[in-house]
Amino acid sequence: MAARDQGQAVQQNLDQPEIAGNQPGQNLSVHKAVQMLEENVGSVLLGKPEPIRLTVVALLAGGHALIEDAPGVGKTSLAKAIARCLNCEFTRLQCTPDMLPSDILGSSVYLPNLGEFEFRKGPVFTNVLLADEINRTTPRTQSALLEAMSEGQVSIEGRTYPLARPFFVVATQNPYEYEGTYPLPENQLDRFMLCINIGYPERDVEMEVLAQHRDGEAVERLKSVLNTDQLVQLQDSVRGIVVDESINVYILDIVTATRSHGELQLGVSTRGALTLYRATQALALVEGRTYAIPDDVKRLAVPVLAHRVVCRGLLREG
Repeated sequence: MAARDQGQAVQQNLDQPEIAGNQPGQNLSVHKAVQMLEENVGSVLLGKPEPIRLTVVALLAGGHALIEDAPGVGKTSLAKAIARCLNCEFTRLQCTPDMLPSDILGSSVYLPNLGEFEFRKGPVFTNVLLADEINRTTPRTQSALLEAMSEGQVSIEGRTYPLARPFFVVATQNPYEYEGTYPLPENQLDRFMLCINIGYPERDVEMEVLAQHRDGEAVERLKSVLNTDQLVQLQDSVRGIVVDESINVYILDIVTATRSHGELQLGVSTRGALTLYRATQALALVEGRTYAIPDDVKRLAVPVLAHRVVCRGLLREG
């Protein structure tokens, strides 16, 4: 009840114009801005409100998303739609076994006319980075993203280069085909806030998809609804969501249970607990509240924690 009382005291903040709109003199409430983003993405990825919401939660919480599913269900389209809705820099990497870390981070190029080296930034210097089929590239190249995803910076040749905000990584992989792949190690998986499954659409929705693509890719016709400054404001607003101490106890109870369960070899780390906490705040913001509730934790527990644990035995799935 304490969280609800504190939340009601500042609930009016969600109803007040706190984010500058795209037009001069235009302002948007926080909840309206998030709603516009979800509706715009939903016009492309039909019939999948939950994967869209989870992706937006990861985006607003300052995390990253890993999308696992069969080929052709809209993993890449979801990432591209998010980027087009934000009017930001977007880079797509098609991961392959011969890709090198320098192909992601950048490298120094010698300039004969100046007699010196100049650093040329790689694709990681962007706002939304899509790493398509990330498990197709080698562990050495996968690890090139670790510092960028954790610290928002990259270190190359003894120098550190900060990444611009927002920085959002969406990685995709096919969990059903492992020939020629390099499974992501635990430390890489731990950098992803959420692991999302999209699934096949319902038949009537799939009929709409066929009609929608009559004139080409629907995602190419999307218009931006937010800019990067507005997104940064939304991300900062997440930190103001009230989380009662009882919610913290609930989060830690779940985390502790993963460490002592007989079927699990590796439980959730402290970073995982912090990630669940931040995702809970973001979900509350997305749903128009200034306080978190236990249902937020319950709803996010599987997508936030399942990829951080290791089952005993040969199989990790489940």
